[in-house]
Amino acid sequence: MGTYSNQPDFGTEATAITASDTINSTTDLKSACLYMGTGGDVTVILAGVKGPGGIGLPTAGQAVTFKNIPDGSFLPVIVNYVLATGTTVADIISIK
Repeated sequence: MGTYSNQPDFGTEATAITASDTINSTTDLKSACLYMGTGGDVTVILAGVKGPGGIGLPTAGQAVTFKNIPDGSFLPVIVNYVLATGTTVADIISIK
């Protein structure tokens, strides 16, 4: 998210994404918030989560699942990854 002068943070980029169980630099959303057009469950790895021992890439075991998200909702957390396993929401937009 960007900041302009003394204004609060706001999104400056929006990209449609597809959930993936691959955790690498290609699938890293780099601290994005999410909009879900079609509700359900979403499994994410929060921004700032490091691999075991606090180093490297996180693992799927460090993911959390937010359940029963309604259609047309923003997820009020910042995430780096959206995993396919456990995710039933659709029409996901990442906003940075």
